[in-house]
Amino acid sequence: MKNRILLKTNLMVCLVIAAGFLLTAVFSYRLNYSASLESIEQVSQLTSEGIYHQMNNILSKPVNVSQTMANDSLLKDILLQESGRLEDPDYIEVLQEYLQAYQKKYGYDSVFLVSAATARYYNFNGLDRVLEPDDPENKWYYDVLLPSDAEYAMNVDNDEVANAENAITLFVNCKIKDGAGKLLGVVGVGVRIDQLQSILQKYQDNFRLTPYFIDEEGVIELSVEHTGYDPVNLFDTSGRQDAKEDILNWKDDDSAISFWDLNPAGRKRDYIVSRYLPEIGWHLVVERDTSELIRTLNRQMTIAVVVIIVIIAVILFIITRVIQSFNRKIVVLERACEQERKSMFEKATNQLFEDIYELDVTHNRPANQVTERYFESLGAPAGTPYDKALSIIAEKQIMPEFRQGYLKTFSPQNVLEGFRQGRESLSYDFMISNDSVNYYWMRITARLILSESDGSLHMLVYRQNIDAEKKQEQRMLELARTDEMTGLLNKAATQKLVEKRLEEAPERLSAFFIFDIDHFKDANDFFGHAFGDKVICSFTGILRENFRRGDLLGRIGGDEFAAFLPVSDVAWAAKKARELNMLLDRDYVDGNNRWHMSASIGVAFSPRDGIHFDTLYQKADAALYETKKRGRGSFTLYRGIAGGQYEDN
Repeated sequence: MKNRILLKTNLMVCLVIAAGFLLTAVFSYRLNYSASLESIEQVSQLTSEGIYHQMNNILSKPVNVSQTMANDSLLKDILLQESGRLEDPDYIEVLQEYLQAYQKKYGYDSVFLVSAATARYYNFNGLDRVLEPDDPENKWYYDVLLPSDAEYAMNVDNDEVANAENAITLFVNCKIKDGAGKLLGVVGVGVRIDQLQSILQKYQDNFRLTPYFIDEEGVIELSVEHTGYDPVNLFDTSGRQDAKEDILNWKDDDSAISFWDLNPAGRKRDYIVSRYLPEIGWHLVVERDTSELIRTLNRQMTIAVVVIIVIIAVILFIITRVIQSFNRKIVVLERACEQERKSMFEKATNQLFEDIYELDVTHNRPANQVTERYFESLGAPAGTPYDKALSIIAEKQIMPEFRQGYLKTFSPQNVLEGFRQGRESLSYDFMISNDSVNYYWMRITARLILSESDGSLHMLVYRQNIDAEKKQEQRMLELARTDEMTGLLNKAATQKLVEKRLEEAPERLSAFFIFDIDHFKDANDFFGHAFGDKVICSFTGILRENFRRGDLLGRIGGDEFAAFLPVSDVAWAAKKARELNMLLDRDYVDGNNRWHMSASIGVAFSPRDGIHFDTLYQKADAALYETKKRGRGSFTLYRGIAGGQYEDN
């Protein structure tokens, strides 16, 4: 009888334990699944930002270099001589030296030139071939680039140049036009695609996601496994036609679009983040597949069920006291496992973020003791409302110019309003200091979560030190907007900053100068390109010394420069141009080589002659042309009246 009662008791205990284990396994499965999906979203978004900034910086430089060559008046003059020197080896050598100079300076795998008149293809090794219209390998030139209105284009193709071994290469093709807009040729550079793929491979290996760069049709131009040389459409291979329109229509270059792709059963299958790169016209698409996650969770669930069955089988033959002891050990083991899992998570998280805090936004208070102790360490007494503590942090740690943005972004009112509008995260970059002296860059990323227990809105705040990233980003931005030889603004940056100043003060009288080094081609022809580069640097130094700190100075062509600055009146600008003519009229000496340097100048005025860069450039260039007609070495002011008259010096 006693044994029967014990058996019944054991069976009852076993049933209760089995039910408890099963429920725990199910709840743990769901909790781990939800936490894993949230981790996938955060890692995918952060990684896509890293890929975007790194690849955008890498790909923008060859575009700037190609545009610089395309606007080089020296190269235009060389092309115009081609028809009369087709069999002249010295002519081919001049082109070879020109292209070779850029190849050595920037280290690109390919630097090439195509003549529109003869279809001859030159590179830094000389004349390589003539492009035939019926050759499929020349489709990029005859069928894509020539009919297009775009000034430049990018394409992935094999490099047919001798000794290039047909390596798959990303080419930047930039059109060369004369003053009347007639096409003279195409110039550009090429970067081996395997170099770019190795960067994507590192992201794919480290974060277990797949990055793609696609064009406006969805064709994969660059990924770890594909290039535009063998066209593969991302949406055809992945079966995600429903996501095609959302991704290709997203053209906001300041933010990304992200969403979950669902399987036929309505469960989350892949997480997708997409961002647009306007400089090259490509879309970055980052995919994170959840199939491995599901397999891992299912495997863990299966193991848990097997363990439960084994435990039940053993418990059926163990006395009640042993069962109770075992239950106590299980409780201890679960706590230890939970503590270990929590410790591992905190260790992994702290490697990426400085601090993590949780706030109850609805009730305007810290959500745990860790957050409250942090507020107390900054001088906020216990029980201080969240918005008051936020002001204390801003006052004590954050650089003054970032305080208002910090308070506006993370104030309870803004957070609640953003959540009502559907936002699930907030982010703000700012400079912070622990001693009010040494500031560094910090990024706060906040995730908004609605508590299931009481319906209040909670905010998880992740603090990440991004000082190195920001400094690198600022260095790359400065490199992207400056001319490498002279340190002046390049043409694209000059145009952008001039337009900005015209928009900020459209009524202010400003002067737009264009400078052209007279007969600069002779310096290159007689003394070589190295000497010519030194002449340009000397010319640039004189310009720097004779303009104010806030004046805009840019190199807009090989030997053409521009300046934009506010002036008191037209007479002041004329005096300035006359002084510059005198200062730039000098001999440049390098060792035993001597060459006389001078400059022709054209000047237009805003708002008198125009309120847009293109208009001012056209008027100043017309004035420059008048200077050259008179014999160079002087200046001309454009007179903004009907008929396009001029005032000379």
